[in-house]
Amino acid sequence: MDAARELLSGLLPTFAWPWMWLALPLPLLMRWWPLSARRVPALRVPWEPERLQVEMTVRRGPSLRLLLSWLAWIALCAAAARPQQAGEPVEPPRQARQMMLAVDLSGSMSEADMQLGGRVVDRLTAAKAVLADFLERREGDRIGLLVFGQHAYALTPLTADRASVREQLRDSVVGLAGRETALGDAIGLAVKRLREQPEGQRVLILLTDGVNTAGVLEPLKAAELAKAEGVRVHTIAFGGSGGLSLFGMTLPGSKDPIDEDTLARIARETGGRFFRARNTDELAGIYAELDRLEPVKSAGPALRPWLERYPWPLAAALLLGVAALIWPGPRR
Repeated sequence: MDAARELLSGLLPTFAWPWMWLALPLPLLMRWWPLSARRVPALRVPWEPERLQVEMTVRRGPSLRLLLSWLAWIALCAAAARPQQAGEPVEPPRQARQMMLAVDLSGSMSEADMQLGGRVVDRLTAAKAVLADFLERREGDRIGLLVFGQHAYALTPLTADRASVREQLRDSVVGLAGRETALGDAIGLAVKRLREQPEGQRVLILLTDGVNTAGVLEPLKAAELAKAEGVRVHTIAFGGSGGLSLFGMTLPGSKDPIDEDTLARIARETGGRFFRARNTDELAGIYAELDRLEPVKSAGPALRPWLERYPWPLAAALLLGVAALIWPGPRR
C-alpha cells in the first residue's frame, strides 16, 4: 500500500495551496452579480430611435473565444494552487568525522623490527600498510595528514579525497621532518587545524615510536589545548621491544624507549584511548578498534524533494489567454 502511494505521488501532482481552487467560480459570480449593483445612467440621444442604426450579431451558444477564456482561467487557478511533484529520492549526507592523522617520521621509525607479508620491514612501512587499509574504510570522513619529527608539518588539509591522503602517506619517508620527535608540536598543529570544525567530530590519531625530544610545546600542555578545543586524541605507541636485532633474531637490549605514560595521559586527558602495538597485527587490530570508537554514521532515510510544477499551468494560462484575445469572434 505504501509503495503504491509513493508511486502515485511520483506520477501525479499534488497541490500545496488547494484552497486556491475556490477562486474557480469567481467569473460566474461576477456574471450573476445583481444588475442593480452595476446600474448606470441610460444613454439619451436627441433624435428618434428609428434614425439610430445598430448592427448586432446574435450569438447562438458559447463561442470558442469563451471556451479559451475559461480554459485560461482554469489553468491560472491551477498555477495559483502550486502543483508539486515528488522528485527522485535523495540520500542525506553522512555524519562524518573531522579526523587528523599524525604519523611519526623520526629516525627511529626506520628500525626494521616488523613483519609484513612474511618479510621483515621497518616500522614506517608497516604503519603505512595498516593506515592505508584504515583510510579505505573511512568513507565519508574528512581526513587530514600531518607528519612530525623535529618539526610538525601538515601534508594534506582536511579533505574527503582519501586517495590524495594515501598518496601523500605513501611518499612520506623517515627524516622528512627531522630525526627527532616533537610530540607536543604535532598535537598543537592538529588542534589548530581542527578547532574550526563541528564540535564532537574533532579527532586526532597520533602514532609514534619514541619520546618527546624536540619542539617548543610540551606534550601535556598540548593535551590541555586539545581538551579545551574539544579534540579527542587517540595515541598509539608503535614499536618492538627495543632490543637489538642480530641475524633476524631479537636480542634483549635497552628498555623500551617509548614514553607510554605520557601518551596514556594525553589520551586520558582528552577523552581518547591509548594503545600499544608491538607488531603489525596488533596495529591493525588497534585501527579496527578505532573504527568502532569513531564510527562513520550511516546516512538517514532517503528523502524525496518536492518539485514545483506551477510554471507549466502558468504558461498554459498565458498562451490560452493570448489566443482568446486574438481569436476572431462575434462583436456588437
